[in-house]
Amino acid sequence: QVQLVESGGGLVQAGGSLRLSCAASGRTFNNYAMGWFRQAPGKEREFVALISWNPRPTSYTDSVKGRFTISRDNAKNTVLLQMNSLKPEDPAVYYCAQARIPLTTTQARQSEFGSWGQGTQVTVSS
Repeated sequence: QVQLVESGGGLVQAGGSLRLSCAASGRTFNNYAMGWFRQAPGKEREFVALISWNPRPTSYTDSVKGRFTISRDNAKNTVLLQMNSLKPEDPAVYYCAQARIPLTTTQARQSEFGSWGQGTQVTVSS
């Protein structure tokens, strides 16, 4: 069983930056793709970004391309989401997730991820 703990959320002005961190424990971290999803009030949870297990290709939803960067530090069992140029449409609870199946290509769908963190709130003021 894996545990995922997010941190780094908070309040930032539009145009500002935040870095989210997700610490994983319980399984061989570097064998699994990791993802970030978000859920705004009244909306369904949506995909934001993922990073594969090896050789670490990344994928992003169109609305964050060029602004957000996902990365991982396998030595620290951590995945990061650097969010720059935050916009009024970015506020949400951001969730870290780990793929269900190790050592495979993971698609950008919630069903591909089996373990989730508790979420961290991101708020953007205009």
